[in-house]
Amino acid sequence: MSILARRATALDIALLVEMMEEFYNEANYSLDYQWAVRSFTGLFANEANGAVWIVDVASEPAGYIVLTLHFSMEYGGLSASIDDLFVRSACRRLGVGRVALDALLAECRRRHVLAVQVETAPDNVAAKSLYQSCGLELRDDRRETFTLRLGDGIRGTELPQEPPDCAD
Repeated sequence: MSILARRATALDIALLVEMMEEFYNEANYSLDYQWAVRSFTGLFANEANGAVWIVDVASEPAGYIVLTLHFSMEYGGLSASIDDLFVRSACRRLGVGRVALDALLAECRRRHVLAVQVETAPDNVAAKSLYQSCGLELRDDRRETFTLRLGDGIRGTELPQEPPDCAD
């Protein structure tokens, strides 16, 4: 059985959103279809933003992986995030995730990315095992992530509330 990763394009957005909806449903999240389309459109609009791969098993779409990029002062260069990695339930334990990660990591090396990060649920043993088998290590440095949303994603709209004044 052949398992191949192929670089996704804007022509794949409907398929990517379909798989993203499966991913979100498994996690009991709702997906705004139009937001997802605009998000993929924005990612594909500029290669500097990152890339997406679809992994096919026997020529059928089995999953996808999303790479996003940014400059990191911590690493002194490009840093990458595995923004999404999803494998359809019928295709799990076949090596689809590894093929997806191999494609993403090869692209990171090509772009001279200095660090790759991913978030996962603490109880997602399969994902943790996959990431560790590919060389990613759990960062246990007691950091916490804080987020202030300044807009509504690709829509480019500002949130109605003004952020707090940080001058104090």
